Amino acid sequence: MEYMAIWLFVCVFVLLLSGYPVAFTLAGTALLFAGIGNHLEVFDTSFLEALPNRLFGIMMNQVLLAVPLFVFMGVMLERSKIAENLLETMAQLFGSMRGGLGISVTLVGMLLAASTGIVGATVVTMGLLSLPTMLKRGYDPGVACGTICASGTLGQIIPPSIVLILLGDVLSSSYQQAQLDMGIFSPETLSVGDLFVGALLPGLLLVFLYISYLIIVTWLKPGAMPAIPEEELRDRSDLKKQVMIELVPPLFLILTVLGSIIGGIATPTEAAAVGAVGAMLLAWKRSQFTLNILREVMIETTRISSMVFMILIGASIFSLVFRGFEGDELIQTFLNDLPGGTYGALFLVMLVMFLLGFVLDFIEITFVVIPIVGPILLAMGIDPIWLGVLIAINLQTSFLTPPFGFSLFYLRGVAPVEIRTTDIYKGVAPFILIQLLAMGMIAWWPAIATWLPGLLDSSL
Repeated sequence: MEYMAIWLFVCVFVLLLSGYPVAFTLAGTALLFAGIGNHLEVFDTSFLEALPNRLFGIMMNQVLLAVPLFVFMGVMLERSKIAENLLETMAQLFGSMRGGLGISVTLVGMLLAASTGIVGATVVTMGLLSLPTMLKRGYDPGVACGTICASGTLGQIIPPSIVLILLGDVLSSSYQQAQLDMGIFSPETLSVGDLFVGALLPGLLLVFLYISYLIIVTWLKPGAMPAIPEEELRDRSDLKKQVMIELVPPLFLILTVLGSIIGGIATPTEAAAVGAVGAMLLAWKRSQFTLNILREVMIETTRISSMVFMILIGASIFSLVFRGFEGDELIQTFLNDLPGGTYGALFLVMLVMFLLGFVLDFIEITFVVIPIVGPILLAMGIDPIWLGVLIAINLQTSFLTPPFGFSLFYLRGVAPVEIRTTDIYKGVAPFILIQLLAMGMIAWWPAIATWLPGLLDSSL
């Protein structure tokens, strides 16, 4: 039986690499193995009787309603050209210093992460708008590409993030299961809001490390990131007005959405609804809100949300069959027997996720791997918020790792013809190291992720 669980995982992995649709690969392979296992009398089909309850639970899950709402908010803001205006304003604000364009791209990436949370839209938008400008100003192609790719992925860790919503829901179930396995029948809960608060400081830490790297590059290689000539910069009085017009409305929306979640005023789902309405108001204010745009946004939101939920359904079938073959017990025994105890198990899981990120995307890792290893790690006494933040940064890194990093594909699709794929790979390499450095810092100082949630819990 234990070999059936291993072969199931291997078969799914191979089929995913072959390019088959994720949701149907997970569900179809699992059901095929369930049939084989039943024929060999090593699988109890009663495990599949829990499937209707699982699907009903997905449909009734209020937290997951935040996914289409935040997607709608992000797509609407992308259609309202907020990124274009922010990039232009920030470039004028920081352009007089060496590396100013790179710093502007990073800061705009941070703001878009906190307002849209959609990596693809952010990377494509900044690739179209800022990459030609950076190359025209004499920026090193690798530095320019790496900055755009890395800044675009900040939407994975800075709330409100689709990754954090999905991860929070999966970890919440894993945390309750871990406590029940430990004999705790009044389990504590982990909310998506807790994960949002825990990810805030790590997200800002990444922004700080990105900007620090760019400053170091300007110091070591001044010619790689030149400044914009003074004669091309706007009058400072006009610039201040432009900053107020372009920066204040999205900042207000960000603070309203995140502040309501962090302050306990609204749940992530309620805050997402506020964000969706706010995005429409911003688009209307910029005269970008029409019925055609609304129709496009709704179609794109439906497409993205349907993909996420279909994968979640497929992953539910996979996890049931995997547990039916006692695969979770096999992995638990393996992790418990590792040298180094809890930290040895945590290191191995993080390493496996990092390596899987080279070939799988974050949704597949979230829905397939975490439900298997999450309850085991949490039963070892690991703080769920700390674990969630480490996983989130690890998943963010998967967007940058060749050959299948999605940010690399997004930028390659819109980059000028003179940009080589090797330029993009070389450019993201330092940022991958920065990601690993940030993971190491959070692993060594868990308070980076746990201090703010603990402070808010004690004050409420």
